[in-house]
Amino acid sequence: MQPLAFTQYPLANTVSTTLVDALSADPNYTSLLLLLQRARLIPTLNKLNGSTLFAPTNDAIKHHSKYNTLWHSVFHDDHLVLNDNVQEQLRQQLFYHLLNYTVSKLPTQQDTHTHKTLHYPRAPHSPSPNPSPWFPVPGGTLGGEPQRLRASGNDKNTWVGVDAFGKGGVKVVNSSSATNGIIYGVSKVLEPPPSLAQVVSQQISVSYFHKVLTPAITKLLNSTSELTLFLPVDAAWDALEPYERLYLESGYATDDLNRILNLHAVVEKGVRYSDTFEKVTNLTTLDGSNIDIVVSSENTTVGSANLLQPDIYASNGVLHLVDSLLMPPGTLELTPEKYLLALNCTTFVSLLHSVNLTALINDTQAQYTILAPPDDVMSLFGDGDLPEKGSEELKRLLRYHFIPGKWTPEKLNDGMLLETALEEDGLAGERQVLSVGVGSEDKKVAGKSIRFAGAGTIGNLMKNNNTLYFISRPIVPPVDPLQTALPYLDLSAFLAAIFSTSQAETLRKAPHTSLLIPHNSAFKRLGLLVSAHLLGTSAKQDLENVLLHHALDTVEYADALRNGSQHTFSTLEGSDIRFNRLKNGSLYVSPSGGWAGMQAELYVQDRLTNTGVVHELSDILIPRSVNLTVGKLVKAAQGSTMASMAAKAGFEWVLNGTAPPEGTRWANEGLSGAGWTLLCPTDSAFKDVNLTQLYSDSDALCAIVSQHLIPFRSSESAAFIHDNDALYNNRPLPFDESPTYSTLLSTSSAYGDLVFRWHDDPEKKDNGFIVGIKGARGTDGSADWARVLSWGRSTTAGGGGVIQIDRLLRPYNPPWWISYGAPAGVGFGGCTVKSPAAEESRSSAVESAKSFIAGGFGGISAVLVGQPFDLTKTRLQTAGPGVYTGALDVVKKTIARDGITG
Repeated sequence: MQPLAFTQYPLANTVSTTLVDALSADPNYTSLLLLLQRARLIPTLNKLNGSTLFAPTNDAIKHHSKYNTLWHSVFHDDHLVLNDNVQEQLRQQLFYHLLNYTVSKLPTQQDTHTHKTLHYPRAPHSPSPNPSPWFPVPGGTLGGEPQRLRASGNDKNTWVGVDAFGKGGVKVVNSSSATNGIIYGVSKVLEPPPSLAQVVSQQISVSYFHKVLTPAITKLLNSTSELTLFLPVDAAWDALEPYERLYLESGYATDDLNRILNLHAVVEKGVRYSDTFEKVTNLTTLDGSNIDIVVSSENTTVGSANLLQPDIYASNGVLHLVDSLLMPPGTLELTPEKYLLALNCTTFVSLLHSVNLTALINDTQAQYTILAPPDDVMSLFGDGDLPEKGSEELKRLLRYHFIPGKWTPEKLNDGMLLETALEEDGLAGERQVLSVGVGSEDKKVAGKSIRFAGAGTIGNLMKNNNTLYFISRPIVPPVDPLQTALPYLDLSAFLAAIFSTSQAETLRKAPHTSLLIPHNSAFKRLGLLVSAHLLGTSAKQDLENVLLHHALDTVEYADALRNGSQHTFSTLEGSDIRFNRLKNGSLYVSPSGGWAGMQAELYVQDRLTNTGVVHELSDILIPRSVNLTVGKLVKAAQGSTMASMAAKAGFEWVLNGTAPPEGTRWANEGLSGAGWTLLCPTDSAFKDVNLTQLYSDSDALCAIVSQHLIPFRSSESAAFIHDNDALYNNRPLPFDESPTYSTLLSTSSAYGDLVFRWHDDPEKKDNGFIVGIKGARGTDGSADWARVLSWGRSTTAGGGGVIQIDRLLRPYNPPWWISYGAPAGVGFGGCTVKSPAAEESRSSAVESAKSFIAGGFGGISAVLVGQPFDLTKTRLQTAGPGVYTGALDVVKKTIARDGITG
């Protein structure tokens, strides 16, 4: 390129004919003169001696004013109040049309020439020297150099403002001379080059770089002075992996984009235009790396790239276009984040950025299995469906999607629990786990159907140290144990019991625990009276101890429970429970208390919580801290009347579950360790009983209570077998196969025993167990049997419990002719029943015969004489108020109802 010959004259103080005169003489420049006046440049033009003015014609200015607000305001502001009230911007635009030398001839052929204008670009808002008249002052963003302007010819015409190849620009339409310079009329206004950011946006060949620009890079390109930028054209970016390109386009590639820019940018003293390149030039980039520029006759290379287009001017530097990226291999590492963004998981990545978890997806050394929901999945969730951006709750959820290690499909098995990156406070800082489900009929890995915490997978990708699974929904980390169990209706009864106590928060928040929750049916299997007691308002402490006994103070997942060697586990209640592993794989749990044989089957579920895990039980466990006495069960059976009768009869120790007082008949007969089962009529069963009269007769009161008390001596335990099934093991006594049990009354009456049997009346749809006095006959039986309503088993020494019945069982007294033998013992003395006297054996057969005959007739006589009076007395004592008026009334009504036989 040959330099254009021109003549440059120094500024003179006076000129005879100026450029202003030449402009005034030509009607095509009236608009330009007005602009020069507004910019206060008339004195400046008059002072110039030897200059070149590219003068826009009136048509050019009119066209430019349509979209340039500053120029438009000049022609439409009658008060000369411009937006730029010191006219600096307008003045600088006009200076871009001025050369401080005379170019006597412009090229008309394809030959590009470069000129220096009087426009010195400055940073926005930087102060400008203001001499009067205003002359351009060197300085600004181009290292003290003025902005450049190129001219070239084409088809015998001249164009100014062209690119390095002589393309573009505005056409020169005429010329006129003045004594202090020359004027070239141009068809359009020459726009001063904008900042590098705007220049980049205007270059079609670098549209990809413009597409990935971040605000920070845009600011740098706008504000950095003396910036030399080598930008790869669009085709050069194809050298990057597709995932890397998609990452750069994601809006989150700030670090990579900054690195790329710094590798392609040079800031030195002075802008490095192509005419400053020597044969070999070494430049240092903002990244600190070196770029070698080699100039030859054939081409210019910049590093490993070819220079495609030099010198695209900007207000704060210059842009050079190259054909490849100026980056060493491996400069940009492909991280998991880039893969996620490339595979349409941008929302997932955006959420990670909002909670500062980018380290999980940018560490190329760490191994993670990432569970990522794609954008189309995330689009189904509204603002309220996920935690708020930036919140700790969201951070917790996102950590649950990262599993340390590289878990490829081949390594996954159904039922596995994998530790995640979520560290739970409720697990004492340990990692929360996540369940894996694998289903496949095909043994091949490709046929596996994989689920994580119930979320299906819709594809996977294995790259470097990481494995990515794309899941069908976001995975919510476990919540507290009570909320975890709440959706399962079969666990609702136990949950309701928890919420009724003060231990709900303890069980909700206690760290590092395993909660064993019984099914709803467990309350029935426990025995209705035991359940009624535990759920009663007066048994809160017992209930709380039972609840806490179902919470292990360690986290025990299914695999450890099935295959571990540990058998005893401590609970929050304080005592241990014991696990029994059967060969068939079943697991049974025994409590620290309860009754003999109490156990529950454990159904391991691995329902994960934020404090551990929830499993299910078949039955409720009673700890040793809960003492279920007969008295507590009587209260649950609504048997306050029966409890009062037992206490008044001297059996309060039975209610309390203690041994009989020392020195009493019961203690002397070895009943100290006995268990007691009390048949407890409901309070409504006493509506026709005269309690005042009954309480006044201690013998009758003791007889009734004794009829309802079944002792169970420890020596009888071998023959007293309960069913192993918890549903039957909850009974104080076995009821099946019509068993007979002796009561306390059995030692003094042939009719003290009780018989249980199953009653079924299909016609009346009436079935259930009934209990009656053995051998009672000859009456309508209304007082001799009762329905069994419910029961509860006590946990006191010796066992026993309470059986709730619907009717009071009055002691049975048979008609006189049935009682043909003398009773073994009669009467009650101080509520102690006399035992039959042993008859001394006699050696003489005659004496034995005499005794037998005498005794027989004596007994008959005693019955014949005493039975009517005994019967009259008993009926009078046990009848309700108003039934009889006296002894004679008893005799009359007995004969009328039962005949002379009574």
